[in-house]
Amino acid sequence: MEPGKENSTNHLSSSTTTAEPEPARRPICSNCSRPNPVCLCETLPAQPIPTKAQIVIIQHPHEAQHKLSTVPILTKCLLNSTTIVTRRLRPGLSPDLLDQYPSAIYLFPPSPSSPAVTLSHHSQNQNQNQNAVVIVFDATWKHAREMVKASEGYLSRFATRVCLEGYDESVDGGSIYDSESELILRKEPFGGCVSTMEAVARTLRVIEPNGLYIQTKLLQVLKEMVRSQAQYLIKPIKPRPKLEKKKTTKQIEENRESEICSELK
Repeated sequence: MEPGKENSTNHLSSSTTTAEPEPARRPICSNCSRPNPVCLCETLPAQPIPTKAQIVIIQHPHEAQHKLSTVPILTKCLLNSTTIVTRRLRPGLSPDLLDQYPSAIYLFPPSPSSPAVTLSHHSQNQNQNQNAVVIVFDATWKHAREMVKASEGYLSRFATRVCLEGYDESVDGGSIYDSESELILRKEPFGGCVSTMEAVARTLRVIEPNGLYIQTKLLQVLKEMVRSQAQYLIKPIKPRPKLEKKKTTKQIEENRESEICSELK
């Protein structure tokens, strides 16, 4: 074997066997399943709150991976809650509950083709002793519209479309933000649109006997979640070098054109 080839083989072997150390993972709380610095255990109820209503959350697969999703915390707060991850609600996904065609409402703003009654109007005409099923969609508003449209054929068999008071497309939506930093985490598209957790809280405030307590507790947890998350999202945004370079080049060209025009005059 030639000496040059042997050295080349040994060098290649040593370079390929070097492994980079894996980055350390953040410690996760075993109870609330959040990173330790933003643990919410001190704010969560000591035991999940029981409700007469059954809460069914239809969550888009993309939203299930979102760091700011309120659904995992919501299900830890409410005893009678369940999550179904899907893009379309259909028979077979909930055989023990929804496939039994219970008396149910699904929360979503109205559309020209699918009107909705307000929550207060609907609750006045319902039997208060009947255990209701509340269906909410958890996704971006674009995905949520697609999910509702795809699911309405199934939902129309047993559920009524209900919206919260205050929905108005002519008014800009509010935002979930930290009161001190005013850092916007998510901005809603229209007035009356709220996060999934707040929508459930406001609904239970109306339909549950102890609704005021439930709403207060859920919003307390939500505010603490936003406050703790916001302090880790405050990062200065620096312009990307490529964009900055292009801008500089454009300015130079504009200056040159201005000088040429001046000379021509």
